[in-house]
Amino acid sequence: MTSLIVDAAVIAADGQGSARPRPPRPAIYSVPRSADGRGLFGGDGIPRQPTVEAERLHRKQRLAASFRLFARFGYDYGGAGHITARDPERTDHFWVNPAGVYFGHVTVSSLLLVNHHGEIVEGDGHLNRAAFAIHSELHKARPDVIAAAHSHALWGKAFSAQSRLLAPISQDATAFYEDHVLFDDYTGVVLDSSEGERIAAALGNKKAAILRNHGLLTVGTTVESAVWWYIAAENAAQTQLISEAAGPIRPLDHEVAKHTHGQVGTEIGGWFSFQSLWDRVLREEPDFLD
Repeated sequence: MTSLIVDAAVIAADGQGSARPRPPRPAIYSVPRSADGRGLFGGDGIPRQPTVEAERLHRKQRLAASFRLFARFGYDYGGAGHITARDPERTDHFWVNPAGVYFGHVTVSSLLLVNHHGEIVEGDGHLNRAAFAIHSELHKARPDVIAAAHSHALWGKAFSAQSRLLAPISQDATAFYEDHVLFDDYTGVVLDSSEGERIAAALGNKKAAILRNHGLLTVGTTVESAVWWYIAAENAAQTQLISEAAGPIRPLDHEVAKHTHGQVGTEIGGWFSFQSLWDRVLREEPDFLD
């Protein structure tokens, strides 16, 4: 299938013959339709790259773009927050942002490759020890997880202080129905892998965790889905807090919530929802590809 990796130097000619940047086509156009021509996707759905090298670049490009999105949405808070992507070849290694670099300045070349001992194998800068303590254990416990996202964004942090789960009060919120957990055991800044182990154990096979008095954590089988689930969970927390402030809420009943989760809470759904955000960053901030 057509590669989803981007060349930062795509050029077209305008009517006067001068070179100018050509806006890239929406990424979703590169995905084949189903055989009957009626569905969105063909094959097994989520595209995979043909080589390890291509898959690595794909993941790193989406990872760098995701930090730009987190900056746009105001998810940065000092040095807190991290997103990781498992390396497709050295699967006990992961790529992560360097500590102390503004999310809006992260590029492909600035990412760090870290091994399971917490040693920086590639890249400059410093490793966020909390990122290693949490994410190394998540990647170890969940071989299916390609990426994990966490920040100290406002609404998720506020919701986490209430020590409860998200309610299925909207179609969007059902993506997390019976698919997220509460980690109700905050003991301070996570610097030891033992707490990462406990978070991973609490998460189980779910896609998201509410870390009490801390914030939100999401995982996915692609960088795209993990990051979309974070954005969606933050939105669900905001929606619920605003709705409850206005008056009593009316959650969906179990059967409807469970059915809707099966429609909007799939990995391919999370991957798909990320695509238009990728297009926006690629068009407006292409320097993240550096």
